[in-house]
Amino acid sequence: MKLYYNPVSSYSQKTLMALYEKGITFEPSVVDLMSAEGRAAYKKVYPIGKVPFLDNPESKWVVPESSIIIEYVDRHHAGGTKLIPDDPDLARQVRMRDRFYDLYVNNPMQKVFFDGFRPEGQRDPFGVKQAHDTLDTSLAMADEEMATRTWAMGDDFSMADCAAAPALAYTSKIHPGFDKHKNVVAYLGRLVERPSFARVLKDAEPHLAKMMGK
Repeated sequence: MKLYYNPVSSYSQKTLMALYEKGITFEPSVVDLMSAEGRAAYKKVYPIGKVPFLDNPESKWVVPESSIIIEYVDRHHAGGTKLIPDDPDLARQVRMRDRFYDLYVNNPMQKVFFDGFRPEGQRDPFGVKQAHDTLDTSLAMADEEMATRTWAMGDDFSMADCAAAPALAYTSKIHPGFDKHKNVVAYLGRLVERPSFARVLKDAEPHLAKMMGK
């Protein structure tokens, strides 16, 4: 299997975390999203131009989107951490929490993060405020739920935690109200200590430093 990804991309990090949890060997292909040449070359592989993207020639499958990739590998690779339960009701709850962290934490976080890279005069202060408002609401909801849980589903690590890890890690750096959500802060601490996410963060360090001009 070949995975097209960028180490800084939160959705790539989510997918990498899942692959590491499963113990899956794959061929890495880092996509340079910061250059026009890199984006153009990647669009020849996947015209939508988003990462991650999984190419599995053995099964003649190409799989876009982080959640779908995780569903695919969890079904077809029995080893490692079980990321989506076999029980239909529990599986639905995992998917719901996966969507929650993608749509209501990760996406508004990205709005704030990438708005800072826009030239003066092209920024969107109203949109950024809306994103921060969404984060306030989402983090408060997550904080209440995580008061009695170790992982997003309780005692068992799942795809929802793969979604939560990069979303919360980036949000902690860009959202002023993050630290008041003590249960979420503690949850992020557990995620950072998880070997799969620690590896993801280490791999991303040089790429993030380059992106930030450090």
